[in-house]
Amino acid sequence: MVFYRTIAEQAAARWQAREGVREGNKQKMQTEGVVGVESAQRIQLRLDRLSAAATKEKAFKTSSNPTASFGQQSPTSFLIENVGFERVIGKSDFMGMDFLELALAVSRFVCRIQIRSSPGRTIGYGTGFMVSPRLLMTNNHVISSAKDAVHSEVEFDYQYDRYGRLLPVVTYGLEPQTFFMTDRHLDFTLVAVRERSFNGIELKRFGWSRLIADQGKAIHGDTLNIIQHPKGETKQIVLRSNRLVDLLDDFAHYETDTEPGSSGSPVYNDQWEVIALHHSGVPKKIGDDYVAKDGSIWRDGMDPNNLDWVANEGIRISSIVNFVKKQRIPSAMEPLRDDLLHGEPPHPFEAAAMASMVQQTPVSSQQTGAPQTQGTSYTFTIPLHITIQVGAPQQGAQPLTGSSNQIPDAGTSLVTTRGSDGATATILDDTKSRLQDSTALREALSELEAARSELYYDQTKDRADRETYYADIPNRELSGRELYERLHDLLESTHTTRLTYSQARHQHLYPRVDLHPDKMLHSIYTGEVYEPETFIRNDFEITERLLAQAREQFSRMAPFSEAAFAEHIAFLEAEAPYNAEHVVPQSWFAKRDPMKSDLHHLFACEMACNSFRGNIPYYEFEDFQEIIRQGCGKRESNKFEPSQGHGAVARATFYFLLRYPGEINNNAKEYTDDRIEMLLDWHEREPVSKYELHRNAEIFRVQGNRNPLIDHPEWARNIAFSLGLGS
Repeated sequence: MVFYRTIAEQAAARWQAREGVREGNKQKMQTEGVVGVESAQRIQLRLDRLSAAATKEKAFKTSSNPTASFGQQSPTSFLIENVGFERVIGKSDFMGMDFLELALAVSRFVCRIQIRSSPGRTIGYGTGFMVSPRLLMTNNHVISSAKDAVHSEVEFDYQYDRYGRLLPVVTYGLEPQTFFMTDRHLDFTLVAVRERSFNGIELKRFGWSRLIADQGKAIHGDTLNIIQHPKGETKQIVLRSNRLVDLLDDFAHYETDTEPGSSGSPVYNDQWEVIALHHSGVPKKIGDDYVAKDGSIWRDGMDPNNLDWVANEGIRISSIVNFVKKQRIPSAMEPLRDDLLHGEPPHPFEAAAMASMVQQTPVSSQQTGAPQTQGTSYTFTIPLHITIQVGAPQQGAQPLTGSSNQIPDAGTSLVTTRGSDGATATILDDTKSRLQDSTALREALSELEAARSELYYDQTKDRADRETYYADIPNRELSGRELYERLHDLLESTHTTRLTYSQARHQHLYPRVDLHPDKMLHSIYTGEVYEPETFIRNDFEITERLLAQAREQFSRMAPFSEAAFAEHIAFLEAEAPYNAEHVVPQSWFAKRDPMKSDLHHLFACEMACNSFRGNIPYYEFEDFQEIIRQGCGKRESNKFEPSQGHGAVARATFYFLLRYPGEINNNAKEYTDDRIEMLLDWHEREPVSKYELHRNAEIFRVQGNRNPLIDHPEWARNIAFSLGLGS
């Protein structure tokens, strides 16, 4: 692997070269403490930075509450001024609760990067964070050139709230033409981010971390904190469970928990100053050999995920800042560099408060129950809580342009053309646009009631339908290619009804298609049983919230066309955390229809498991004992095996390969020939169930086409499924 042969190998070499120094420092830390490792000058620099941080924090709290006593110190300032020297430099593990609140506020600066080679084609994920009002920092190996940045996007608030629900994701494009700087040795990239998201949210609402060139931000033994998007997952944080173990001229070594996709994460000290840019794990070596997790020698061609890792490496921020200062850049880029080098960011609490309030308002003592003070105080929720106004736009809001001359309302159906193929997608269909008067919800619940009162599966009728459907498939044995092509033509030509995503979920999937013989919904990955009405109401609540959010945002912006509003709704809908699992992940086909709304590969699934699987292809582990998330299955690197549903998901995947050739790529991130063989094994080990027969019959009634792997499981080994894989 290129990554392994360059960055990780260099990190391992640096780690190995410092082994003697590191072990000596470890012994000194145990016997003499930090004074045996660090110079008096560096210790003083660290104390000076701690004192400055405590003073700054005290000043902020005093300005936020003018009547606060100067005798009431923050936990940090108390440590500095009243506790012994040893405790200041890291011996105490006691932290004030405001440390956690500050962690949540700072986490808003961190985002997930979707690395894209072309519009809608994601090839990987990384982490980045804002380091000025407009500039994002990540690794060079995440975004190595301005060309790489053109189609890539950054996503803020891709995280769960306190109730386990995904927040609305806010996505921004990049502007490498405005600012771009990178260096391969220091493995960093700075790139400008657009000032407004695709749905019109100002970038400045998310705040940023200042990059400080001064020494003294961390010394040996200091605890570190990393905020990251491991493996492209939702935002996660590692607090104080890792320590700085070595400092080189340009690099820092520390022990912590990071995963692929964490590249580009900020490494913070306990005062939430950035001390390093995370860029690589350090693989374990014995002599010239790399070591596998089982202690054996790791050889070329073996799975890189079996490598044993001993530490992590980041690039020192002081080195990056000094590099940035020295570069000759176009005059148009100078103001943005000045902001990076000299700008003072708002306090993280201020940034969070500004983002969460529709307007600044005094909070009275009657509201808070706190002693009455003068001035203005701020109330906000972390993670970010967005208040949505439902109803008419505010006076003075700009109208949409176009024939309607107003924001689309409950009676509007919008159609917009998307994509180079000229395909049209209904963004707001009549069903969804009637959500506000609950008509569609009543229809969905009525459909559920009808399904529960009817025969679950009519075997006689379905058998007759099946025979008619495949009447033109010859009885004689066809070659693998011939059978594939004949079935593809049949599935495509009979797919007469193209649903919207809303229709697929609300009208069909939850009320009828995905019901099991007990007339309940069973999660495809866990087997947990759910009341269908719960899923239905939950989905409607999410969709209503998205519509309200869109109207509120567009009421404050102008001018926008109906097509722009429709595009915004499509974006929100694509990112929404619905309880519907796509067996073939949406990102593989750029969330386009009809793939996104094809019922044959949609299944009921908990949001948590849906997110846990993400866009990872299926895999079969030899040892399936270590479950990473209880119930959902096992996941390591680019591999996911569900706890249940192996046969059903295999047959749904085969349907997709037949129906949509070329939409699944032939690579390790999606599917390869060996994984097709694995799916065939799953198909044969778990025979077609009554539940799947019911699903197939219901989808046939709705869409017009069927899944041949359910109707004729014996055909599986004769079909050349690899023809469905793209390049």
